[in-house]
Amino acid sequence: MKPLPLKEAFPGDHASATDAGVEARTGAEASEGAVADAGHWTPALSRSVMLRHDRVRGTDLLLMPERVVVLRGGAGAILRLCDGRREVAAIVAELAERFPGASVATEVPEFLGRMREEGWIR
Repeated sequence: MKPLPLKEAFPGDHASATDAGVEARTGAEASEGAVADAGHWTPALSRSVMLRHDRVRGTDLLLMPERVVVLRGGAGAILRLCDGRREVAAIVAELAERFPGASVATEVPEFLGRMREEGWIR
């Protein structure tokens, strides 16, 4: 299986807004916050958000009222595991097993944090 390209997974049209929020913290602060959050957070899609696969485009989409976000890379695989029952650590462990060699331990919590900041997961 090929590595999970998470650096490219976040939707491009929103990356600049959320990247600014992530860049405001140092890399160590962002990692510490993600790791601390990972033990107690069971992410799930927000109530107004649906994850769908578009067969025509061959990509995953987040559908929201009056908005569609095209997901890239491994974003859909990550969000499918956000069922409100698994903690972030369990999601990371499952993705690490599926995608050996990918840096999921740091990238997945950061990605989920950015999705949470957007309000797309809770």
